[in-house]
Amino acid sequence: MSILIAGLFVFLGSHSIGIAADDWRARQVARIGLRPWKLAYSAVSLVGLALIIWGYGLARATPVVLWQAPAASRHVAALFSVIGFVLIAAAYVPRTNIRRVLGHPMTAGVALWALGHLAVNGRLNAVLLFGSFLAWAIATFVTRRRRDHARAVVYPPGSVARDGLAVVIGAAAAMVFAFYLHGPLIGIRPFG
Repeated sequence: MSILIAGLFVFLGSHSIGIAADDWRARQVARIGLRPWKLAYSAVSLVGLALIIWGYGLARATPVVLWQAPAASRHVAALFSVIGFVLIAAAYVPRTNIRRVLGHPMTAGVALWALGHLAVNGRLNAVLLFGSFLAWAIATFVTRRRRDHARAVVYPPGSVARDGLAVVIGAAAAMVFAFYLHGPLIGIRPFG
């Protein structure tokens, strides 16, 4: 479990620098340049992700069950995951109303994905993984929205067509992941 915790600390810690230490981050980017910063950030993130994957796999070998989720909870996980994928897609489709309303749809999408997975997973390693991502996403979303408000950030209006594109891309990605990739990559087939 310690490897999983270390991975979460490295991955989520690196993803929190812009929130918790924005001035420090800006000084480092100014000192070394944006490209080297992004390379270092990516390397640290990949190390954290590798530790999360490795630690989660090790913890699955000796599961500690905290609760048994009802069978219907997998539908909650599926619904929240699809909506999460749509929100993540909306972060990359330019000028969506989804971004205009939420400001940070990717962070909201991660929160929904994590919440859905918490509903269906009652093992300690899953609670640590998805609970950490949920707590990080909520704290990050709230902090970013407060910062937007303080800086009077206004996101430009979008179009229904671009919202529709985000919905189609996100839903398609969710379906491909659920039906074709989740089993081979995660070891669990959500739909049998």
